[in-house]
Amino acid sequence: MTSIAVCPGSFDPITFGHLDIITRGAKVFDDIYVVVLNNSSKKPLFSVEERIELIRESTKDIPNVVVDSFQGLLVDYAKSVKASAIIRGLRAVSDFEYEMQITSMNRVLEEDIETFFIMTNNQYSFLSSSIVKEVAKYGGNISELVPHPVKDALKEKYSIKE
Repeated sequence: MTSIAVCPGSFDPITFGHLDIITRGAKVFDDIYVVVLNNSSKKPLFSVEERIELIRESTKDIPNVVVDSFQGLLVDYAKSVKASAIIRGLRAVSDFEYEMQITSMNRVLEEDIETFFIMTNNQYSFLSSSIVKEVAKYGGNISELVPHPVKDALKEKYSIKE
């Protein structure tokens, strides 16, 4: 039986912290669906289509990754791709309370789908898409925070010249 996991997020944009979680999850599960969720409460810098393309470029060397998008309940998406697990990354203890609430609700909605938490590598524990966008907006060096395609896309969005 194939083990399938869903790794959801807004990924606006994908960072090395996200890639750390995806890469490690891909070693455990046969297939990982990296799913861009369109959060209506956030104002994204990149469109869903742009984020999908940046994730595809950034994960092209991980053969068991599928990139997709979804609106609605995550457990409904997970069931639609026959996933038995959801992968969530944790950066710090402060992430845990929020993630526990989401996991508990998902468990109420679909008890057969397990959630697996993966602690990010310590070198990325401070990293968030918001921080990356802030640094990029003011021309700071983000080359150690995001893959090259994301760096280029951020420079273009913020009209930064080297």
